Amino acid sequence: MSKPANPVTLPLADYQPRHFLLAVKDRVATVTLNRPERKNPLTFDSYRELTDFFRACAFDDDVKAVVVTGAGGNFSSGGDVFEIIGPLVKMDTKGLTAFTRMTGDLVKAMRACPQPVLAAVEGICAGAGAIVALASDIRLAATGAKVAFLFNKVGLAGCDMGACAILPRIIGQSRASELLYTGRFMSAEEGERWGFFSRIVAPGDVLAQTVTLATEIANGPTFANTMTKRMLAMEWAMSVEEAIEAEAVAQALCMTTEDFTRAFEAFAAKSKPVFQGN
Repeated sequence: MSKPANPVTLPLADYQPRHFLLAVKDRVATVTLNRPERKNPLTFDSYRELTDFFRACAFDDDVKAVVVTGAGGNFSSGGDVFEIIGPLVKMDTKGLTAFTRMTGDLVKAMRACPQPVLAAVEGICAGAGAIVALASDIRLAATGAKVAFLFNKVGLAGCDMGACAILPRIIGQSRASELLYTGRFMSAEEGERWGFFSRIVAPGDVLAQTVTLATEIANGPTFANTMTKRMLAMEWAMSVEEAIEAEAVAQALCMTTEDFTRAFEAFAAKSKPVFQGN
């Protein structure tokens, strides 16, 4: 399972993935899961190619933010029942462990990707699809969107791809426990109220609003945004005292950038800074 499904080439603007759609515009890369007839399920190959894509993002300075969405009015129904779950019941422990580590690698790649990742969630967002949304830095929902961590429904534990680590930090331990023990759907309204979603918008507007937000972030100070993402992840495992010290070092590094100087000069000139990412 370690062989790349389709080796990613740079620049990403020229890359043609086999297992999802990719468009790069205004320094934002938009990834579209594109099997709408099946509600955009994930396969062995799409897991691998998505993982390779997010790892490659670290080497493309022209991409400043990433948007993930799904085609045809749904985000993703999760792992394909026939292309993934069927083969899994025939695997031995070694093969199954290789698979679960491979799926977890996608979350690791998304979290390690220096660019902020935004999810535009519409319709069904379930199983591994819900994990992809969970692993994103920001999530926007369309009215009527539904999120479920369905592992319990297929006889598995809720501890899949980091769900037990990440979900409680976003919506709280009790709510996360309820969703993971029952596998029930969380409505868009619940998701916004609980902090899973930043906002709810009309179905026809969710992708456009997510791209607009991603473009706003992409036009910001790149080094500083990358540092913010890194510290948001690292400080989970720190005491408050350690976090304050780590942030002092991180912020001092940001103060050495040209973008910091540009911001000061623009403020002094009563104009808006134009960040260049260095």
